[in-house]
Formats: sequence, C-alpha cells, structure tokens
Amino acid sequence: MKYILLIVALAFVADADAQNGLQQAPGGAAYQLFTHNTGDKVKVNDVVTFDFVQKTDKDSVLMTSYGTGKKAQVQIVDPKGVTDMVEVNLMEIFPLLTVNDSVLIKLPTDSIFKGHDDQRPPFFPKGSNLNFLIKIDRIQSLDEAMAEHKAEEEKIRTAELTDAANYIISHKLVLKSTASGLKYVITKSTLNKKPLKGDTLQVNYTGRTLDDKVFDSSIESVAKAAALNQPGRTYEPIQFVVGTGGVIPGWDEGLLLLNEGEKATLVIPSSLAYGAQGAGGDIKPYSTLVFDVELVKIKQGPGPRNLAKTEGSGETAPANHDIVLDPYLGLTSKITYLRSTPSYQGKVVKQLPVSCSLYVLSNTAVSGFYKAVDIKTGKTGWVNKALVKLNDKAKGDAAGDFKKIGASATSEPELVIKNTSSAGITLIVGDDSFAVAANSNRTVSVGKGKKYVVVASPGLMPKSGYQEFVSHEKYEWQFSN
Repeated sequence: MKYILLIVALAFVADADAQNGLQQAPGGAAYQLFTHNTGDKVKVNDVVTFDFVQKTDKDSVLMTSYGTGKKAQVQIVDPKGVTDMVEVNLMEIFPLLTVNDSVLIKLPTDSIFKGHDDQRPPFFPKGSNLNFLIKIDRIQSLDEAMAEHKAEEEKIRTAELTDAANYIISHKLVLKSTASGLKYVITKSTLNKKPLKGDTLQVNYTGRTLDDKVFDSSIESVAKAAALNQPGRTYEPIQFVVGTGGVIPGWDEGLLLLNEGEKATLVIPSSLAYGAQGAGGDIKPYSTLVFDVELVKIKQGPGPRNLAKTEGSGETAPANHDIVLDPYLGLTSKITYLRSTPSYQGKVVKQLPVSCSLYVLSNTAVSGFYKAVDIKTGKTGWVNKALVKLNDKAKGDAAGDFKKIGASATSEPELVIKNTSSAGITLIVGDDSFAVAANSNRTVSVGKGKKYVVVASPGLMPKSGYQEFVSHEKYEWQFSN
C-alpha cells in the first residue's frame, strides 16, 4: 500500500469506535477531533512529528508507534496534487490540528483497495474502515526539520567513526584507506592476477559487527562456532560478478584490490554497506562492518557490453563492465520464503508456493540467495538459490524517462514515481525497491550515483536501464500501460 500507511502512528487514550462528533473530510474519510488546543495549525510544507495507532473496525491493532518507540514524521503537501485516497484524506485533516491535538480518522477500505480488490486482506472486509488514532507531537517548518535532520545525521556519522576507530585500535589493525572510506589490510599475499569489473569471483568470507558478533559466514566451522542458524545453507565460496552492484559497494571496491588467492580484512563503513536501513536483526542502521575475505578464484568476464542510455536522463551511459543486468525468469521448486536480506535471518516478506514465477535480477547469488521479484504480487526480496530453477533471460528495454524537476528537500536525491497504469508496480533502484499502487504517486529518497532500475508488475517483463542520481536534485519517473 502507499508509504503513508507505513509511517502513520502513536497511541493515546481514546475510544476508536466513537461515532458521536464524526465529521466528513472532502476526500471521504470520517474524523473526530478529541482536543482543540490553541496555537498555529499545520500548514502545507510543514513537517509533522506524531504518534499513532492503526486499527481495524474490530479494534485489532495493526501498527503503533508505541511498538517501535519511534514517532512518525511526514511532510504536509497540498491534497489537490495527490492522487492516492489515503494520503488525500490525511493531508486534508492534518491542517485542522495543532501541537498536542488528537484525532480519530476512519478511512473507508473500499476506497483504499479500489481497482485492486485482490490485494484486500481478510481483516478488511468490504464496508470496513482503516482507523488511525493520531496525536501531534511537533510541527516544524521544512527548513527547521532539514536542519535538525542534518545535525542528527552528523551526530550518527561521528558516533560511527568513533566506534570504528575504537575497534581498529582495540584489534591492533594497521589498515590502508581508500578515497571512499573503505579500510583494508591484506593478510595473505600472492603474485596472481587481479580481477576486473565484470569478472566472476568465488569468495569465502566471514562478516562481523563492531562488537565481534558473526552475522554470516560461508565457512561451516565458523558458522557453527558462532551458532548461526542457517538451515539448508551450502557452505562454499559465494560467486558473483564483481563491480556490478550484486554485492555491497564495499565488497565491489575491496575485492578489486586483491589478487587471486589473497586474503584480507575489510572494514566497511555503513555508506558502503547497508546504510541507514541496516539489514536484519544483527546489522543496525549506520553500522560499520568487518569482513575477513579470501578471493578463491577469478573467472574472466565477457567482452564489452552495450547498455542503452536512459532516454531523457541527460546522463552519460557507464563504461564497459560498470553495469551488468540480465534478469531471468525463474520458478520455485519447493515452498520457500522471500526474505528482506540475503540470509536465513532475513525477515520473511512473503511465503512462496511451489512453481511460483519470479524475476531473478541476476543469476549471481549473494550468500546463496537470489534477489528476485514475485511476479504475481510485485514483492521484492531474496530467495534461496537452491530452490529456484532459472529459465530464459527476461529481456527488457530501456527503463523510461528520468527527468530532473527541481531541487530535493533533502541532501539525498529525491524521486517522484508516477504510476498512471492500472496495475501496481515495483521500481527497483540499486538495492532499494519501492512498491507503487495502480494510478498513484510516491516520492522516495534514492542513493546518489550509478544505479540499476527495474520495473515489474504482474504479467510485465522487467525493464532495465541506467541513471545517475545527483545529490540535492529531484527527479520524476512515470510508468504507464
């Protein structure tokens, strides 16, 4: 569903089923104000921080900021420029509120699931409502919110640098540094050849957090010593095409520094690993990671590849080997799971039945997992390589127009995704995926630099291409039938 469903939340004492005093918003939602505090009301472009509880008509809690301990935050936009009905109603009601105000909002699910009723969950029958209990905590101007975000980001970066420095000192590591911030030391040297971008590498590895917790390893003895629960895992060197974005950037850069047969320790900052998102329970947001790696074997890659420049991007296509993107069609051979990260500890995104049709984004596995899109639902995640049979390549054409439309509201590039088609789609940019419902828009932050792009929806072949996103810029991308 629309991203706004995932960020709304904070609980307060109120009768969610209260019917007295309900009013109607122009967008169709019913609402009831529980408080009428004095002070400046929310305005368009303001950034609002709030607590919430999200419930069904039967009072079952679906999501709450109390559960995460993290308040929700959203920028207010003019509802006239919004097509998603959930967001329209919320943007109409927020300007009625001020700090400490509380409100019940009842959103008809018939409007939410209009045009894609097959995605309606059983706890939202026809005629039911999605109920939000919202309490406003803070109202900031966009400039105030951006300044606060920048200060908090700087604080986090400083803490990460301090933790990494303490780890290096305590482990008595003598490391070399690259311009990107990667640190490394070669622990076993050879005189063999170095890999080039586009070569296929076989690598043994062990990954640790800065508290020396092993979160993954391709070596069975290490995994067992660390009590890793990896049922069905085949312990062998992983194989991937280097320099193509199939692994985290720190690996792509670090392994190109090694000769075949060499071993090294890589200290990889979060900016070259999993960034602000983290990965699973062990890798927290903004985590520097430590990998002991061995470059077991190099298989020479193919010759130069041509890649069509994305029309309208105004950017130059990458050099040879910079991008390799060959989506495959695949089928699951057993019941398995689509996971949020390439490990058995990854959160389950969806259970996949036998013979489930997938788009596999690369036939190069990461930690024994393929990154894939479930064709039926458009959900993206990682699936056990051993349980997927690859069929033909899914040839795609250029991704479509990415065009600059102004300045970003954050230091990161922003992307407005406009889906004017009658089907839900999933847009994949680098390692991030964004679901966009039929006939709706969504604005997301994307990482700067060179990225793959893939769009997928039920019955649609993936479309791939290239785009370089620049900091402080805002882009637009549109998909239609």
